[in-house]
Amino acid sequence: MASKRSNSIENEARLPFTGKNYAIFAIAMLLIVLGFVFLVTGDITISPFLLVLGYCILIPASLFAMDKPAEAENNETN
Repeated sequence: MASKRSNSIENEARLPFTGKNYAIFAIAMLLIVLGFVFLVTGDITISPFLLVLGYCILIPASLFAMDKPAEAENNETN
């Protein structure tokens, strides 16, 4: 009985991140690093754009991006 409860707690505690989330986050990190590289080299036109894109758009997008449930995909194809 206790093992069933501990398994359900473990399933609830997991974050629902998929490869899609990690890919968006990796792109955000790449853009942030590029933004700082451009900032160090003195280019103040593209670096703020890359930094804002990485920090304010892509990182939150990587946290909130969700895959469609399997049931919704099956209903759309029918």
